[in-house]
Amino acid sequence: MDIDIVPDIDHETKEQEGHTYAMDTPPQSDKALGVKAGAGAGTTAPSSKEIVPRLHLIDEEKRFSHELSKYICDKWGLKDAGFNYNLAAIFGSQSTGKSTLLNRLFGTDFDVMNETARMQTTKGIWISQGKDMKVLIMDVEGTDGRERGEDQDFERKSALFSVATSEVLIVNMWEHQVGLYNGANMGLLKTVFEVNLQLFGGNRGKEKTLLLFVIRDHVGSTPLANLSSTLKTDLERIWQGLSKPEGLEDCKISDYFDFMFTTLPHKLLQPEQFEIETQKLRHRFTDAKDPNYVFQPQYSKRVPADGLHVYTEAIWEKIMTNKDLDLPTQQELLAQFRCEEIANAAFEVFKDQIKEFRHPIEAGQLVEDLGPKMNNARDIATQSFDKDASRYLPAVYQRKRTEMLTKANSMLESYFVGQLKNLHKKAVSNFTTQLQQALKVEGTEFGKAAAKTKREAVDFFLKGAKAIKLTETDWEYEEELYQLEHDLEELMTVQREKELTKMLTGLEKLIKKELDEPVKLALDQPGPSMWGRIMTIYRRTSEDAELLLKKKARTFELKEEEEEQMVLNLKRQSWVLLTMKIQEESVDGLILYKLLNRFEEKFQRDSHGLPRVWNPTDDIDTPFRKAREETIELIPLYARIIALDPVTDSHFSLESSDDFDFDQSLQVLSETRQQELTTQFKRKADASYVEAKRSVVATQAKIPYWVGVALIVLGWNEFVTLITSPLYLSLTMMVGLPLAALWYLGMLGLVQSMGWRAYEQALALGREKLRDVVHPPEQPMTVPAIQQDNSGQSGEFQGQEQQDRMSLHHRQSARSLSQGTGGRSSANEDDDDGSRIEMNTFESKKTL
Repeated sequence: MDIDIVPDIDHETKEQEGHTYAMDTPPQSDKALGVKAGAGAGTTAPSSKEIVPRLHLIDEEKRFSHELSKYICDKWGLKDAGFNYNLAAIFGSQSTGKSTLLNRLFGTDFDVMNETARMQTTKGIWISQGKDMKVLIMDVEGTDGRERGEDQDFERKSALFSVATSEVLIVNMWEHQVGLYNGANMGLLKTVFEVNLQLFGGNRGKEKTLLLFVIRDHVGSTPLANLSSTLKTDLERIWQGLSKPEGLEDCKISDYFDFMFTTLPHKLLQPEQFEIETQKLRHRFTDAKDPNYVFQPQYSKRVPADGLHVYTEAIWEKIMTNKDLDLPTQQELLAQFRCEEIANAAFEVFKDQIKEFRHPIEAGQLVEDLGPKMNNARDIATQSFDKDASRYLPAVYQRKRTEMLTKANSMLESYFVGQLKNLHKKAVSNFTTQLQQALKVEGTEFGKAAAKTKREAVDFFLKGAKAIKLTETDWEYEEELYQLEHDLEELMTVQREKELTKMLTGLEKLIKKELDEPVKLALDQPGPSMWGRIMTIYRRTSEDAELLLKKKARTFELKEEEEEQMVLNLKRQSWVLLTMKIQEESVDGLILYKLLNRFEEKFQRDSHGLPRVWNPTDDIDTPFRKAREETIELIPLYARIIALDPVTDSHFSLESSDDFDFDQSLQVLSETRQQELTTQFKRKADASYVEAKRSVVATQAKIPYWVGVALIVLGWNEFVTLITSPLYLSLTMMVGLPLAALWYLGMLGLVQSMGWRAYEQALALGREKLRDVVHPPEQPMTVPAIQQDNSGQSGEFQGQEQQDRMSLHHRQSARSLSQGTGGRSSANEDDDDGSRIEMNTFESKKTL
């Protein structure tokens, strides 16, 4: 069984016994229920074998019984119950099984209808006590009975009496009645609500009544959620149409009523399931621990049991003397019926005309001429209604016409809102596209372009919004317009940030270009004025960039504070680019290169800048020491930037921030790097000094000219013999010329090394051959199958053995060729080790 409660608090969904209960009120604990929690559990009623007496409280002639006090005190045993009792009533159309439902829920003995006769059973209002329960139940005469016909006076008064006195009003109806106006007793409830407000409206928020809708013969094709939603919508609508007393114009139906919805299966077609679900529903009235227990404290009228007869009689008397419950005329009834019928037919035509707007709007498309089309559809509906309904009672006609217009406007409003959202999206898209196109034009000012584009987008939205607003509606588009302007401002901000970033990136590239070459030249010419020249370059570049920034910033319509912050950031970025260039030029290799150039300039060149040729008589030590010391003194100069303003000769400084430390940026070389550079430079300088000394020694060791003359004179005979003898001349040409060429090219050492390598290789091969002859390798024992498998590979292995030997020989020869004249180096020794490893590997392969 599904139950739905709708009070003033949040919705909650629970599952119990395999069914879903949608509740707005959390279950009350036993402690919270107080004395009311046990109202349905205690028993002073007759035993289960006895029949609980019932009283005809109000007969069909509208007379109130004076026996109620006697029944309460004597027959039902509630004299001393105080507030510890509950009162419920049932309401619904005639012959819907109200009495049968009460008998099963509470064990009462109300008369039930004879199904073969189909005639009225309950007349007036009967009251009884639930068996073994402290609950009083009122069985109210059914509405819409043929016995009373059009006389609805008693129906209204009995319904109002039930609402005013009971804590829980059970509204009994068939499933097929849901959604009907008269079949669901909506017209009667509207009158009851209206008169209830007039008579008892002062109790707003103090006393509530629970309306429990029991939907009978539920076959399950329509979920309970949909049925309850339909009923709640109908109740809200009729409440909005009530004529409310002064001071209660803004009251809500939830101020006076809570709702609960449940279903029961078909009694005849599903008898077993009907009995099961009825017993489950009974728990809502008897079990205070049930999460959907209906007799909650907020529904109590706070009337003691021994005074109930006085309270109920007074309520009935007040209802009987109220003139607002008089019956409408037959003419009014006819007008209501026909106008409602005509309005429904006109509204169906209206829905067919506007359904074509739904899919384009939901797809995000703008519907052309939506306003005129909606207005035309509404006019056709109202004209159709006016044509047929205007001949009926004017008051009813006008009211129904207003209701139909309100309903039509409510449906059209969803299209109005959807079109507004699509206009919003289109305006934003147009703004983005047009602004980007405008910014592509050279010389475009961002502020003016953005303002113009925004104005065009807003005008586009306003034009479209005004075109779809219909007369006789309270539709507004100001909120959507405000949201559009807010979104456009955000887009402008984002685009402005992009353009500013692009501008700043361009300025940074310009600054970097202006700094690179001058700073490199200044660092390549170290001296006391080096940092002064660099700071002059930085100041000139920074000032030019600042002027260019201020010029371009005016096009963005920045605030003064924003512009000042951008200028400060640009100065910092310029300084960062300067320090990055200095660091780039101060890496170990480059700084050492600069120092060596400076040293060579001082040591290897004279005062005129010409290269020096050292003579044996020249003093090399003094210029070397002077050049080295002057160069070493430059290392501390490179180590730290001397930030002096070139104009005022005062120290230049920038304000530090979380991600920028000006003092730290002045440090170029750490102490450790300075020591390393000094050591490396001294090593390189010493090499230059040694080279200069060698050049002097080479000059001193030059052979005198007379020695050559003496050799020619003394060796003339031998020379003549050499050139006159063909054999000697041939040998001299074959041996002497290559040796002379090798000597001239400086390759004698290489040839010598190659010779020794070839000798070593020949010696190694000889040893291997000798070892094979003296100690031939033993033949390993093999399995015949393996021999058969390898028989075809023996020749291949021998060929491979020969290739391995040749490959090893060629690699050893190549290493010999790469050896210089200075003997075997450590790398050659590594090669020899590799050769030995390869030789061992080769021998292992051979053995295998």
